[in-house]
Amino acid sequence: MLHINKLSKSYGKRPVLQDLSLHISPGEIYGLLGPNGAGKTTTINILCNLSKADSGEIRINNQAVSEATKKLVGVAPQENLLYKTLSCEENLNFFARIYGLNSEQRRQQVKACLEAVNLASRAKSPVETLSGGMQRRLNIAVALVHQPKLVILDEPTTGLDVESRYEVWELIRSLKDKGITVLLTTHLLDEAERLCQRIGILKNGSILAEGSLSQLRQLIPAVEVVVVQTSEEERAIARAKEYNFPVRRYGNDLAFWLPEPLELKEIIARFDGIPLDSISRQAVRLEHIYVEVTNRLDA
Repeated sequence: MLHINKLSKSYGKRPVLQDLSLHISPGEIYGLLGPNGAGKTTTINILCNLSKADSGEIRINNQAVSEATKKLVGVAPQENLLYKTLSCEENLNFFARIYGLNSEQRRQQVKACLEAVNLASRAKSPVETLSGGMQRRLNIAVALVHQPKLVILDEPTTGLDVESRYEVWELIRSLKDKGITVLLTTHLLDEAERLCQRIGILKNGSILAEGSLSQLRQLIPAVEVVVVQTSEEERAIARAKEYNFPVRRYGNDLAFWLPEPLELKEIIARFDGIPLDSISRQAVRLEHIYVEVTNRLDA
């Protein structure tokens, strides 16, 4: 569905994308992760034919990016593209007209999109009366109104409460069930874990690592992460090194990577004589992988 090959883009002397390549299959939810300034927005702008790459190629549904491919792509940006004094129905009808849908197509698509985002009962409600979660769902409906092949969701749940976030997640899963290809950017790593079949980690305009969560876990020589709290951190670190447990810090948390599975009593025994206020075991999560991959470039 989406093929990006060796895409490069600079602003003046500052490179933003450097030989970026990625491929997304039809019906896949692909998560593009990266810190601010990694090149995500520039990539989206080039995909939407709003900016030109310096070199490289993008093909959407086997077509080179052009004015013609704009109708193949739907975009739900970080900021809602909604007119707050208009109703849900009026907003969708307005954007459907921009995409050139005739009156019958607009009627059908407005109805179908409101049902898809579970807002049919609020069709006549002004946007300003909707909750934040409802507005985000309507923003996604705008991206769907012209029946695109590829939908780009740029941080779709930022700022939402937990309940609203779950509602948007269910909506995103439903897009996959309908065969729609989704490119998702997010800073919420648990969101990417739950939704994406594959994930690409972007930094300084290049993909540093890519694959399913199970494939990305192979990048870390650990089967488990153990987080401890102790008043004698230096002793705990020295003991961990004796057993070849790599030491990491995640914020203020002191963590050790276990290269092989151990029972809790075995882990505690390795730190015999060192006071442990608490000890917790965690599966290797995307946040561990993300921090490791992005920090390697700075090492």
